[in-house]
Amino acid sequence: MITLTPLDEPALARLLEAAVAGADPLDVMPPVGGPPGWTATRRSAFLEFHRGRSLNAATAVERTWVVDADGTAVGAARLERHGDAVEAGIWLSRDARGRGIGREVTRLLLTEARASDATRFTASTTPGNTGARSLLAGLGAALTTDGDEVRAEVQLSGRE
Repeated sequence: MITLTPLDEPALARLLEAAVAGADPLDVMPPVGGPPGWTATRRSAFLEFHRGRSLNAATAVERTWVVDADGTAVGAARLERHGDAVEAGIWLSRDARGRGIGREVTRLLLTEARASDATRFTASTTPGNTGARSLLAGLGAALTTDGDEVRAEVQLSGRE
């Protein structure tokens, strides 16, 4: 069963564990100087990044959830408001990819987007991410490519 758990401090600790166990730091947060890997500095930066973007009421710009698969944290999902649109973002740990989790998370995010009264759902990926492109197209997104970015848009007026 795939569920989205709203980010709070206990969920953030679980999210960090999932990131360390199954993701490269550059895939899940802005770059941090120093040696590669999940150093203490990088772990602290990960926590502060999410606190600033989601948990601190004064600085929050997005809603973030922990993606749980059968009760285990396997990634994160987010929605960030931009006018009448919400931009979605998802990352999954390496062992959670290719199992249909991304598709279910995207459907859950579409439900959240509709509940927010947004009229458009957007996401971006790279031309080489065939899984994400296929998933988004399969959910009815219009895809446009501009250089090394593929943008997806779903109109939220009754379509899923």
